[in-house]
Amino acid sequence: MDENFFQEDARVSADELPGMAPVGPDSVWAIAGRHYDRSGFHRFFWGDHNRKAWTTPVKVPVLRLQELYGGLTIEKKGGGFQTTSFTLQDSLGRLYALRSLDKNPVSVVPPFWRRTFVANVLRDQTSASNPYAALVVPVLAAATGVYHSNPRIFYVDKQDTSFGPYAPEVQGKLFLLQEKFESTADLSPAHGTTVDFEDSDKAFQQRYARNNYRFNQKAFARARLLDVLLGDWDRHKRQWEWAVEKNGSEFTFTPIPKDRDQVFMKMDDGLVPAIATSKFLVRKFHSFDEEINDVKAYLINAQFMDERLLNELSLQDWLQIAGDMQRQLTDAVIMQAIRRLPPPIYRQYGAQTIRNLKSRRDQLPKVAKEIYLLLAEHVAIAGTDEDEFFALNRLSDAQTEVTVYRGKSASPHTSPLYHRVFNRDETERITLYGLPGDDTFTVRGNVRQGILLEIYGGRGEDTIADSSSVGGLRKMTRIYDTKRGNNLSFGTEARDMTSRDVREFAYDREGN
Repeated sequence: MDENFFQEDARVSADELPGMAPVGPDSVWAIAGRHYDRSGFHRFFWGDHNRKAWTTPVKVPVLRLQELYGGLTIEKKGGGFQTTSFTLQDSLGRLYALRSLDKNPVSVVPPFWRRTFVANVLRDQTSASNPYAALVVPVLAAATGVYHSNPRIFYVDKQDTSFGPYAPEVQGKLFLLQEKFESTADLSPAHGTTVDFEDSDKAFQQRYARNNYRFNQKAFARARLLDVLLGDWDRHKRQWEWAVEKNGSEFTFTPIPKDRDQVFMKMDDGLVPAIATSKFLVRKFHSFDEEINDVKAYLINAQFMDERLLNELSLQDWLQIAGDMQRQLTDAVIMQAIRRLPPPIYRQYGAQTIRNLKSRRDQLPKVAKEIYLLLAEHVAIAGTDEDEFFALNRLSDAQTEVTVYRGKSASPHTSPLYHRVFNRDETERITLYGLPGDDTFTVRGNVRQGILLEIYGGRGEDTIADSSSVGGLRKMTRIYDTKRGNNLSFGTEARDMTSRDVREFAYDREGN
């Protein structure tokens, strides 16, 4: 492993670039990563990727903590494994994230491999990302109604000591600075009726604890389509913050995507990466080009989020959102967005990136339908720790309706917490989770064919009644709960899967 893999100073010297135009006292010419400039032999095996973006000099402002936003102080150092990061705070209490543009992903491999050539191979693949792509996102997000931060790129001078004991970790590097959304101090007029912000863990805890908290599923679908448009495949739970919007006693979580590190990634050139990123290996490392030819690749890292936050939308909802975004993402908007790239990077990548975005925009309805069908195959619907009434109605051989209400009974005067009609040619299985509340489940309807229903009552004292019937020998309702402490009525269709103990599903936490 090369201990000196990374460049010492991003700043470009006069000797390094003769005739370079002066930039003034507050800016410098900088190169994001000289170490990604490799030989043709190396590129044959490991790819050209976005190496030009990493090795081209661009003009960037110098970061001066005491002058920016009225003065910034270091709140804490981040715990990220791949980037050097800090939380900064201004005089009004607003928070900002400062993250190094370059990455050192070596920590994701076992310790043994960190001491071998594998470490440098992995480091070199950072060149697949475009270091300046995040600058493009705000224009596209604003046009499509997706909340966003406003990233800026800065150079930290090699002699800067304002970071105190952390100075050696930041000197001579390029950093991306953007707003964080964690407290009421971070509110702005752009956030409308937002009263606070939460991270994903807290948002899920509140959603599954009480039934007056909900996620804005249409807003999340809009954000996910924007992810696919940008080629951003890395959208796991920690890549989101949430605006908490209040309406009476009801609270809604609206998504704020963050950490746009994988936008415009180019990974499928080079012999080894092309093989490694095939559908049979690590398909989630999907490249940004004109064709969106593997929608499923963009869902892999976001599976936990997508399954929980997109389970209520119909195909019509998806197509309407995609159509709206197509109209909002005009050619002029796309041009304006790509012009946010530094001029030398725009000259290299601008024309092709514009063509890619226009082509991908035109494919959004097709993408939306494919996402819908992938997620519709197996759908999970969870209640909360409070009492809910789950009404399942086998409407016909083709359709099954699921409606969830607050309380232990259905009220015709109460708006449901959840409602969706499922089609048997799209959905194979519907799974319901009552969680700890005292819940009621009813299954009705006599049909010849139907969708498999799974009911997990949870820890509460539940009432589960299945009076439905489905033709054929296979029982199409399966009941999972404890035999004691519940009121169970199975009829002829239900398959008794009860036992002494039922697994408690921590549905708000990844991996459960």
